Amino acid sequence: MNDYFAEVSHTLADIEQWFAGTDDRKVLTRLLARFSPQFSMITPNGDALDFAGLQALFEKLGGARPGLRIELSEWHSIDRHADGASVSYRELQSDASGVLNDRRATAVLERQASGALAWRHLHETFC
Repeated sequence: MNDYFAEVSHTLADIEQWFAGTDDRKVLTRLLARFSPQFSMITPNGDALDFAGLQALFEKLGGARPGLRIELSEWHSIDRHADGASVSYRELQSDASGVLNDRRATAVLERQASGALAWRHLHETFC
């Protein structure tokens, strides 16, 4: 499961960098490439997003959280199969303004024909 956990870690590192305020659009391009065109998400507030909604969210939040730091813990393997895996983890976010978010997430990742991993679904819940 290390490759799936690594994918989550790398993706959250890109999110951290993008939301914290990098002006390098390559980060956003790399970040969006990690998600399946069929991506779906349930946000901590219960809203549903598709890939287009995720892209709009990332565009809106670029630079909106200066000093953002994301710490990941409580990794769990839920399922692994030929086409991917489901994992869960805890995500603690803090930023320069003192905002603190604590959430649990379940991610479904799929292996593409190329061998790359893509995020297929994400469900987040505030702690």
